[in-house]
Amino acid sequence: MRKARRVESRALKSTQADSMEFQNNIIGTDDLVLVTGAGGFIGPHLVESLLRHGLRNLRVFVRPSSNFRKLQEIVAEQGKRARIELMQGNLLSREDSRAATKGATVIFHLATGNGNSFPDAFMNSVVTTRNLLDASVEHGCLRRFVNISSFAVYSNVGKPRWRLLDESSPVEQNAGSSRDAYCFAKVKQDELVIEYGKRFAIPYVIVRPGSVFGPGKAAITGRVGNGAFGIYLHLGGSNPIPLTYVANCADAIALAGLAKGVEGEVFNVLDDDLPSSRRFLRLYKKHVAPFRSIYVPHAVSYMFCWLWEKYSRWSEGQLPLAFNRSRWHSEWKKTRYSNDKLKTRLGWTPKVPMAEGLDRFFTACRERGQNA
Repeated sequence: MRKARRVESRALKSTQADSMEFQNNIIGTDDLVLVTGAGGFIGPHLVESLLRHGLRNLRVFVRPSSNFRKLQEIVAEQGKRARIELMQGNLLSREDSRAATKGATVIFHLATGNGNSFPDAFMNSVVTTRNLLDASVEHGCLRRFVNISSFAVYSNVGKPRWRLLDESSPVEQNAGSSRDAYCFAKVKQDELVIEYGKRFAIPYVIVRPGSVFGPGKAAITGRVGNGAFGIYLHLGGSNPIPLTYVANCADAIALAGLAKGVEGEVFNVLDDDLPSSRRFLRLYKKHVAPFRSIYVPHAVSYMFCWLWEKYSRWSEGQLPLAFNRSRWHSEWKKTRYSNDKLKTRLGWTPKVPMAEGLDRFFTACRERGQNA
């Protein structure tokens, strides 16, 4: 297996932390922090957040095939005040995982599989996480493992309409048979992290972002609807969408890795002033591009998912299980959300208001000529 390659910025010590006192954090400003999946959508924003928090010793891990131009810009800009090591490799390699985790006191694990198949999702989310955890146990210097999970793991079944979904809500127990590969992999990944916490005393925190949005991610979240049939089916209706602006999400992840006394806890990440699905779609059409859509009432969408699921199983998978009742409960059932725990336990507040975040998102989509 190919050895991990390193590209380092110049290491010059800063005379003072940028913006934050470290007396309430589990590490010091010069302790090594690892960010995996740093070339993804959230990764560069997390690196910038950690630098704003005064950290001066970062290792950012990316796949060789990743587009890490933004990270290179950060390295060039921050090289005089922080040591940022850009490492390329593959976490499926135990050797690369050992190299990545060597000396790391906090690991922010953002890397995940994007494939549609269950084996690919399992390999690139669960096996890679196991390799990181095994390497961390071997090194023996880890202070916290921050696993980035997803709202997709919540089942949301058996609750009355408008029931609150929060960190105490049950997760999907049958993800392998009724949900998509991503949900399956994230459920198994969380289970693995919890298991290592019990068996090897790995101090962990699980962070579950809602629908992360912002410039650079043009697609409309599936919680609003689906455009696969040539006309956009609006499925969300009056449901609030659990959106979190990418920079706000990155700040929450940073705090989850640094704050004292939160080991073993789960934090959902979503912003204030959540728009309804209907309002989001209306704003998107107004500020980005108009397109035709049809609203599908909840009772009708549930019946549609049930029929699709039934035919998919009757055809033995010839029709992919793109719509099913588990997904309906997770994404389109009337639900309300809370970020109270994130605020009270971590002291987090969204720095970018929802209106401003949406404006930035719509502007970026419009400039790229994106539509539904």
